[in-house]
Amino acid sequence: MNGGPALEARDLTIKFGDFTAVDGVTFSVERGEIFGFLGANGAGKTTTIRTLCGLLVPTRGEARVGGLDFSDGGRGIKGKVGYMSQKFTLYNDLTVGENLDFAAGLRKLDPAYARRRREELFSLIAFDRPLSTMVSSLPGGVKQELSLAAAMLHDPEIVFLDEPTAGVSPASRARFWELIREVTGLGKTVLVTTHYMDEAEQCGRIALMRTGKLIALDSPAGLKSAAFPGPMVELDFGGPAPATALEGLGRAPGLLELSPHGMRWHAAFAGGREMEAALAGLPAGTGRREIPPSLEDVFIRLVEGAER
Repeated sequence: MNGGPALEARDLTIKFGDFTAVDGVTFSVERGEIFGFLGANGAGKTTTIRTLCGLLVPTRGEARVGGLDFSDGGRGIKGKVGYMSQKFTLYNDLTVGENLDFAAGLRKLDPAYARRRREELFSLIAFDRPLSTMVSSLPGGVKQELSLAAAMLHDPEIVFLDEPTAGVSPASRARFWELIREVTGLGKTVLVTTHYMDEAEQCGRIALMRTGKLIALDSPAGLKSAAFPGPMVELDFGGPAPATALEGLGRAPGLLELSPHGMRWHAAFAGGREMEAALAGLPAGTGRREIPPSLEDVFIRLVEGAER
């Protein structure tokens, strides 16, 4: 295994004709890190991952994955990485054993090595069903775990997970993230995209993308403090918020963000003095409590707020 970062991208740009899907992205990921990508649909996350998996060649810029570049068209990189797509990638009309044998064949793995890896991965995901089990009969969470096993069958250094828990139960999502931590404990590097903010909180660092550009990169705590340097308050109007109250808040000096969260509203300010002045004009009886910002608040401010 080479030293240095697990992967590096410098001015990475990917175009499809006149459309720029990824625009001058620069970042690096350390070995053993859980690195997250956040962004709205179409932000460029999946295109970035597909490129770093060796499936697309950069239009401009540089990338090194597992110490390798694209001088061979990305062929060497493919052996360094495992990729699990946001759609379940195993075949429902095949058995568990047939699916994993097929995955091993695609990688041209030695049969004895593939069997040994299969048993290691079954132990990792605690899979104890017969190999003859039809994949179509398995619960969604178990299918996702098997898909992870298939992506790691060739023992990659870096594992890319694109929306790996979409559509599974909260319990299965929690279990899958336990597996992610176990995988990094084995020395692997994991890059993951997710729309679940509670999952993103578990990443060591997060790259936030918007319209193909990298707009922020930091730890969850760092993103929150950078986006919200002042206080945040949750407001409860006891029902629908009066339009006049929202209009007044919207014009308040020092307001950074005002967004609905169910029947309540989050209001962030540049400082405590600005917050107190703005809240003084709210209707009597308005509930208020200071709260820490969440990654959802960061996403609303940096991504949705900019698009608004």
